[in-house]
Amino acid sequence: MEKDAKIYVAGHRGMVGSAICRALEREGYHNILTRTHGELDLCRQEPVERFFREEKPDYVFLAAGKVGGIVANAEALADFMYENMLLEMNVIREAFRSGCRKLLFLGSSCIYPRMAPQPMKESCLLTSELEKTNEAYALAKISGLKFCEFMNRQYGTDYISVMPTNLYGPNDNYHPTHSHVLPALIRRFHEAKEAGAPQVVCWGTGTVLREFLYVDDLADACLFLMDRYSGNETVNVGTGRELTIRELAQLVADAVGYRGEILWDAEKPDGTPRKLLDVSKLHAMGWTHKVELEEGIRLAYEDFLHNPIRTER
Repeated sequence: MEKDAKIYVAGHRGMVGSAICRALEREGYHNILTRTHGELDLCRQEPVERFFREEKPDYVFLAAGKVGGIVANAEALADFMYENMLLEMNVIREAFRSGCRKLLFLGSSCIYPRMAPQPMKESCLLTSELEKTNEAYALAKISGLKFCEFMNRQYGTDYISVMPTNLYGPNDNYHPTHSHVLPALIRRFHEAKEAGAPQVVCWGTGTVLREFLYVDDLADACLFLMDRYSGNETVNVGTGRELTIRELAQLVADAVGYRGEILWDAEKPDGTPRKLLDVSKLHAMGWTHKVELEEGIRLAYEDFLHNPIRTER
């Protein structure tokens, strides 16, 4: 990407979009386009068409989307599918019609089958059944990455798809029930410490395995791939390392300074038993993550303490 290129970051206020903006600014890109949801509703075709017709961005990072943890997905199955599919189709199609030179679509590792061989290669997509707890969101993301592939095949565009593992970091959602596991744990242990609670109850058995990536590392990978990768197959972005949720909870408790007992409510859902990405493709290109989990959790907790809207979500 040229330093003076016009770059549109869709979803710049979210955790991923804001990290991409920080990465672009650090690298000297100064012509960055952003719009809030109030300024541009990506689910409405006409405003999106007008925006692209008027602005004509050279590059697009599609980081916008409706996201949430297990509870949020279960409560709003239709909303997750409808809103994500609408905004993806609108942005990708109008980027093409306005002459966008390259687009990067951000998906999620939940696109892969529930019982996919571990670690999960990019080629395992659509080989078996999805995890039911986030099926609607996964189907929407699969539709987005497939639309990019079909645009490339039909029109010769240069649209790529990136599938990150579980993310955390600045501007995360710390809602106690609608957030993902790591920010939810940060809030739960912080509030327990503040209240002097002797115990914290965590959801599930704690035995499932997960991989976590600091969001600024993802942003760095996105810029790397925008400059160095073209192809129809998606690219996994992660650390290639996993741990149990029990181990994660202890790391979070240590970072927060909570010293009470940690209990587990096995009546609550665990989700997919294991979810580790095969990142050999990205490593072979020359990119690896920089922020290790212990440091990342500390940085995320600092963000939580200084996040002005964390208690409103």
